[in-house]
Amino acid sequence: MDLQQIPQADLLDILFDGRNKDYGAYDLRKTYNNRLSRSILTTLAICLLLFIGYTVAGKMHHSTSRPNVTEVYLAAVDPPALKKELPLTIPKPAHVTPPAPTIRIVTTKIVPDDQVRPEDKPQPTEVPDNAHIAAVTNLNATGDDVARPLSNDNGAGPGTGVIEKPVAKDNMEDGIVDIVQIESSYKGGMAAWQRFLLKNFRVPQATEDQSGDVTVVVRFIVDKEGNVSNVEAISGPAELQKEAVRVIRLSGKWEPAIQNGRKVKSYKTQPITIHWEN
Repeated sequence: MDLQQIPQADLLDILFDGRNKDYGAYDLRKTYNNRLSRSILTTLAICLLLFIGYTVAGKMHHSTSRPNVTEVYLAAVDPPALKKELPLTIPKPAHVTPPAPTIRIVTTKIVPDDQVRPEDKPQPTEVPDNAHIAAVTNLNATGDDVARPLSNDNGAGPGTGVIEKPVAKDNMEDGIVDIVQIESSYKGGMAAWQRFLLKNFRVPQATEDQSGDVTVVVRFIVDKEGNVSNVEAISGPAELQKEAVRVIRLSGKWEPAIQNGRKVKSYKTQPITIHWEN
């Protein structure tokens, strides 16, 4: 570049004098301001378009059309007819026969005549013919049921009038009670029963390859003395039923069942569960 051209030359021309201007660096610096201006304008235009679109979309979203409202008319409805209440009929009370007059029986203490006080002397009482023996004296009752002496046989006809205490019959003397208040049990409780089974129950070889739990149910009779009889297996594998029956017969005396505070003869159902551990 000549010295006369330097004052009028651009800084880029001076900087790239004698260098390869086609490489690209010169062109980038030469057109930098134009490219920056176009970028700013493009960015502003895009932002303006986004703002306008957002505003229009918001107005369209908030604009709502008037909903269709269906008018509803309420029709007058007649109230349901009330049921006519029926008159309340009160039944007449049943005729009750008044009780017969009664005379109270008092225990008399015998003392010497000189020790009897005048106020303690019994006053004579006029006893009606139809009076009954009771715990209290009631001579104002108007019943006409006449008491008559009871006989010792069937209560009909004349008798001595002595009322004997009834003797309760023992209906459980020889019979077997199916349902009892306290069931019969092995002497010593459940712990003693488990120890007895572990000591005496022999598992047959045919069942040694089984696994899990197997239950055998045995039914037998325990009398009032605790003796065991009529032992039979009612469920469980056949191989174990015979052994369960043998063990029950070997168990000795049991505690008998209790019914109304008395020992009774009863049935006993005893399950025996065998657990195999593999």
